[in-house]
Amino acid sequence: MEIEKKFLIQSLDDVPGDISSYSYHDLEQGYLCTAPVLRVRKEDATYYCTYKGSGMMSREEYNLPLTKEAYDHLIKKSDGIIITKRRYLIPLDKHLTCELDVFGGDYEGLLLAEVEFSSEEEALSFQPPKWFGEDVTFDSRYHNSNMSKGISK
Repeated sequence: MEIEKKFLIQSLDDVPGDISSYSYHDLEQGYLCTAPVLRVRKEDATYYCTYKGSGMMSREEYNLPLTKEAYDHLIKKSDGIIITKRRYLIPLDKHLTCELDVFGGDYEGLLLAEVEFSSEEEALSFQPPKWFGEDVTFDSRYHNSNMSKGISK
């Protein structure tokens, strides 16, 4: 089960510290289907296929490994926009991490912060840091599957 909240970030200048000091992953992903969500993703040199169930803050998620060859074949079959982003991992406290997505390509300039939680109660009680912007957890325009259709452009 994936339980996460999403927030808009206005500027990289709002992020605490030097962004280049945080570890990151380069991501490329395409969607074969958006209801249910079936995604293929390249994360650095790792490839996988993800199934996500319905839901906004909480939903089922299953990841299956892919070979590079399978990914290269499937990404060509994806519908809509191929999403590219650099995901910075920014510690928030002892057990929470902000995954800050800095989008490229069609969404150049969009900054989204995601925080994953172990329970819905933890997610609902989360007090975001001051540098987080608007909570867009329940705004479907910011689900990457909908972004692949150009919905939030």
